[in-house]
Amino acid sequence: MLILALETSCDETSAAIVQDEVILATVVSSQIKLHEEYGGVVPELATREHLRNLTPVVKETLAKAGVVAKDLSALAVTRGPGLPNALMIGFRATQAMAWSLGLPFIGVNHHEAHLYSPWIEGEPSRARFDLLQPNVSLIVSGGHTMLVDVRGELDHKVLGGTVDDAAGECFDKVAKLIGLPYPGGPQLDKLAALGDPKAIAFPRPMIHETHDDFSFSGLKTSVRYFLRDNPSVISTESGLADLCASVQAAIVEVLVTKTIRATKRLGYRCVTASGGVTCNSGLRARLTEACARNGFTLRLAERQLCTDNAGMVGILAARKLAKGQGIAPYDAEILPADSLV
Repeated sequence: MLILALETSCDETSAAIVQDEVILATVVSSQIKLHEEYGGVVPELATREHLRNLTPVVKETLAKAGVVAKDLSALAVTRGPGLPNALMIGFRATQAMAWSLGLPFIGVNHHEAHLYSPWIEGEPSRARFDLLQPNVSLIVSGGHTMLVDVRGELDHKVLGGTVDDAAGECFDKVAKLIGLPYPGGPQLDKLAALGDPKAIAFPRPMIHETHDDFSFSGLKTSVRYFLRDNPSVISTESGLADLCASVQAAIVEVLVTKTIRATKRLGYRCVTASGGVTCNSGLRARLTEACARNGFTLRLAERQLCTDNAGMVGILAARKLAKGQGIAPYDAEILPADSLV
């Protein structure tokens, strides 16, 4: 079974060919340079860029896999959540292709694709759902931060999420405050490795709350006030590194503490993590340490699958199709932001 999958939920245009839950080819066209001068994603520009890039990206992906349209068995696409207009580019294009070819059309929840991406591994990347065990999954990115109870394959329930800023959003906004180039999160991570994480005592929002929700807007505000009162801290390399390390330590400690606490509460022995912020070296290290200390198995999504990509969309679509799930009508609409339950 051959599936063409598309992803256009934010600022990356991506296509993939998946055969029997193996990613044969994937292409990602990034828009980082386009949005760099604005310090963040501009939705209208992102939408126009998807329109420009979608056809070349699909053609390149088909060529890399040695596949033509008549070989396809189904088409899949991110259905939401995401930037509505950006989503619509890939969504409507996939609907039209599926309708014209008379093939099944599968709409995939973006969060759900991330949720199961830690179970994709190897070269070429293939699904290993045979290894899946009950776990608490941390999905953490620029737009989303949530904990999910994964009871089994395609059987999950959201435990909690962010009530304001996502962790990745906090990273990026703090980076912008201190003048780091876009995208700021990875730049902050590099500087944090050179600093002292205990140099500045920033708050750990909701870390002592027993629920599974997150809040990072207060931390961002705390950094803003600290910079107002201590503007010289970013005038030296060591001061800037200490600031970055301290901010990162606060965010990571909240993420790791709540993830481990939920895993213990549910009596599970496995933790997974996915989404763009899972590329953060501090988070990967702290999660690895915490899971080892508690005797938990840890599965982190491979780095190329942490950011938005069509490969994870195609893998999940293949799994759903094999189980007789996920097929959507040709006139389906995109999903609301809270569609993962």
